[in-house]
Amino acid sequence: MITPPPIKSNSKIRIVSPAGKIKEEHVMPAVEWLEQQGFEVELGKHVFAQHFQFAGTDEQRLNDLQEALDDPECDAIICSRGGYGTVRIVNKLDFSAFAQKPKWLVGFSDITILHSCFHNLGFASIHGVMPRYFFDSEGNPSESLVSMMKLITGESISHSVDSATFNKKGKAEAEIVGGNLSIITSLQGTKYDLNTDGKILFLEDIDEFLYHTDRMIHQLKLSRKLDNLAGLILGDFTDMKDNESPFGKTVHEIILEAVSGFDYPVCFDFPGGHDKKNLALAFGCEWELEVGEGKTKLRLK
Repeated sequence: MITPPPIKSNSKIRIVSPAGKIKEEHVMPAVEWLEQQGFEVELGKHVFAQHFQFAGTDEQRLNDLQEALDDPECDAIICSRGGYGTVRIVNKLDFSAFAQKPKWLVGFSDITILHSCFHNLGFASIHGVMPRYFFDSEGNPSESLVSMMKLITGESISHSVDSATFNKKGKAEAEIVGGNLSIITSLQGTKYDLNTDGKILFLEDIDEFLYHTDRMIHQLKLSRKLDNLAGLILGDFTDMKDNESPFGKTVHEIILEAVSGFDYPVCFDFPGGHDKKNLALAFGCEWELEVGEGKTKLRLK
């Protein structure tokens, strides 16, 4: 796995919108902050374009992302938001120039498609906060932003969170892979299908019905994606929905039941995904995971 070099104070960062449309007011404060830190920031030509629910047409979004991948002076690409749409352009991307000058990619949610693509090509990437959520309610850099900047600038990083009720204790040292559960299951059977063997798998999701989550977890299980994990980290499952006729299990119970026969450590309620705190993870890099009695600790090796 190739890890892009850390960015420096004068590094160039490109911001692109490969999926859903976004307003300037949700991006420009982040641009100003990055420039105040000494970075050169360049926006894709169509970052604020609108084509129905998308940030421009497929061609416009593709061109912006391709230019960022090809740019030899660019050191990092930050996606403006997720939403939906990356799957419509990913197969048309050319990574030949990127391979000559790898750079960090940052994003989550729909950007899981690019994380899986990067991983299969042999490049690390960052599951982390996007511009709209750079700041807390008082306008200060959020904990999510601080953790993402540590990763992208090459600082040492570790996370420590309170243990959750359903945790399964244990230790693991392995690469972390994963992202949004709905996206990961949608990629099965494609060339972007994620290899989870020997890895620590991270999963999160938002606005899903409980029965659908159960189906997706069992899809992963039936395809043996859960059999040979080194560990499992469950992030935020935000705004989950139930039917009028209740499913009968919480999302924690659904997942715990699916992995009950495996002996690897399982961490629930890791602050990552579609919630206020979205601690950054470097996918494709080795981490030490320790799910203990009172704390879960995660440290980049």
